[in-house]
Amino acid sequence: MPQVIFLPHAELCPDGAVLEAPEGTTVLDVALKNGIGIEHACEKSCACTTCHVIVREGFESLDESDELEDDLLDKAWGLEPDSRLGCQAVIKDEDLVVEIPRYTVNQVSEGH
Repeated sequence: MPQVIFLPHAELCPDGAVLEAPEGTTVLDVALKNGIGIEHACEKSCACTTCHVIVREGFESLDESDELEDDLLDKAWGLEPDSRLGCQAVIKDEDLVVEIPRYTVNQVSEGH
């Protein structure tokens, strides 16, 4: 089973985390299932950028993003070439190393 390695994030995951990730699940679902409260204002419907993550390793194992995701990512804070929306990044058979950006464009935390 692949692993998702979350790099430390001051608020959401101070010590980082190494999590088992069943193939076919999203990066966001793995995080949420394990208590890492990544914002997801649109409830995982690919309609916002609050679940923006940066895939530091394993990016090439993900399916390519579609046009809708690319358009949304253009609005994300701290966009990088290996940025994805956590709700759209479906885990395949390789480990991923993921960084959660420090900020989102969400003005108010949804408090999920």
